[in-house]
Amino acid sequence: MPALPVPRFDQFYRHAELTRLLQDYAQAAPHLVQLSSLGQSFEGRDIWLLTLTHTTTGADIDKPAFWVDGNIHAAELTASTACLYWLHQLLANYDTDAQVRQLLDTRVVYMVPRLNPDGAELALADKPRHIRSGTRPYPFDEEPVEGLTVEDVDGDGRVLQMRVPDPHGTYKKHPTEPRLMVAREPGEFGGEYYRLIPEGTLKNFDGLKITANPDREGLDFNRNFPAFWRQEFEQVGAGPYPTSEPEVRAMVDFITKHPNIGAAVSFHTHSGVILRPMGTQSDDDMTPEDLWMFKRLSDIGAKLTGYPAISIWHDFKYHPKQVITGTQDWLYEHLGALFWTVEIWAPNKEAGITDYKWIDWYREHPVEDDLKLLKWSDEQCGGQAYVDWHPFRHPQLGMVELGGWDRMNYWRNPPPALREREAARFPAWLLQIGLTLPKLEVLRTEVRALGPDTWRVRFAVANAGYLPSYISKRALERKTVRGTVFSILLPEGVSLVSGKEREIGAHLEGHAPKSSQQAFLPSREVTADRAVVEWVVKGARGTRIALKATADRAGTVHTEVTLD
Repeated sequence: MPALPVPRFDQFYRHAELTRLLQDYAQAAPHLVQLSSLGQSFEGRDIWLLTLTHTTTGADIDKPAFWVDGNIHAAELTASTACLYWLHQLLANYDTDAQVRQLLDTRVVYMVPRLNPDGAELALADKPRHIRSGTRPYPFDEEPVEGLTVEDVDGDGRVLQMRVPDPHGTYKKHPTEPRLMVAREPGEFGGEYYRLIPEGTLKNFDGLKITANPDREGLDFNRNFPAFWRQEFEQVGAGPYPTSEPEVRAMVDFITKHPNIGAAVSFHTHSGVILRPMGTQSDDDMTPEDLWMFKRLSDIGAKLTGYPAISIWHDFKYHPKQVITGTQDWLYEHLGALFWTVEIWAPNKEAGITDYKWIDWYREHPVEDDLKLLKWSDEQCGGQAYVDWHPFRHPQLGMVELGGWDRMNYWRNPPPALREREAARFPAWLLQIGLTLPKLEVLRTEVRALGPDTWRVRFAVANAGYLPSYISKRALERKTVRGTVFSILLPEGVSLVSGKEREIGAHLEGHAPKSSQQAFLPSREVTADRAVVEWVVKGARGTRIALKATADRAGTVHTEVTLD
């Protein structure tokens, strides 16, 4: 067997390189990984899907499944790194780690390391642009005829800021650290002030007014999902209709055709948090049993990763009056699968800023935090995170200074030396989520003679997993899962006396405790993890009959009995 490839986690792969790397994994471990295309992007690139499971222990569709994706947003490239890191850990440790072996023998991981290949390719281009998602022009097709287009103007591969002296400017130099630009105080006049402008080029500049154009590629794939989709005036970047974009449509189509998917994690950047549903409701309005399970598994994530686990609704709004919807609402709200968004990397925390609250910090924070960040750039990043201001002759503005934060390489993503460290936070938690999934197993089969050619056949199954076979109460409310489906496959010469060829039985609970041992009202459903069906058949002694049971999110089991 070929050796596994040795990936570089300190670099981001362009599409051709990523393709070769994934092909090498599939060639090195064909019994554990199959590579296929989920679909094609707007520009025609394959969206690569890895199916990770031990093929000799059963087909992927017959096993409970865990979906993991990354890089739905163009410049959030460390999300792809996190997927690749877990991929490598699973394949490298299969032979030596009992938990990894258990996961891949009994479950399946569907992994898409880069859901948005076009946007990522643009972010990694020699002359990069950092758009939100895909490259299809939206909402209009025309090129801008005026204004500023944000892009790399000096060819150094970075998109920084431009500093221009202006008595009406918003910013001034810090009194003891002149590299740092700080806001003018209310009512302050008489100083040396500057206007900060995104690095970019201008069209039809009249010498006075500068407006930064929105990206011509204005889509946000995470707003294109079916749940709570809203038009552009309510939700920017949502597209003309739900799943209008081929990248999102490919994901939605695959997941709806794979009802075995019971949980999912989507990697993004940045903030250094684990986000759980809901995006549209408070915890008070959530189904309590689901909220309790989300909190339980999220707390495990917080302990294993070092990232706090928080509610989108309560703790992670871009604006207090704004409702954010996306993948998390579709997978949980529509399908009833468990779902988390992971926002990788917190540069402010890296600089020693501990008293902050995620989104609120970006609206306002003390200048002492900026000084800590500048020190971090100098001491830990070789001065590259915050680029010293340097003169540049701009083609339209004349002499300006370029500098400030390199957002792509130090804010949206960790610096190269820290990327593997961040990616290494997640495998233990992802592994534990995967192993909590429900798992259908054959408990018992019985054949009893009722006459010379008449037999009673009993077939019992059990859920060996932590989670119930339906995953969440939301799934039951939305009727997206069925109870255990039992089938008897009758060979020629055998007929049913009683029962049906296909019976839909109960949902199966898992071994997760419903309450503590000291609860006022302990559960009375002692064996709710089991289900049984029986048939009476007529056939000759010695005939073999195939039986099958399926629980959508707990997998499928097959067995045979002999009329004897």
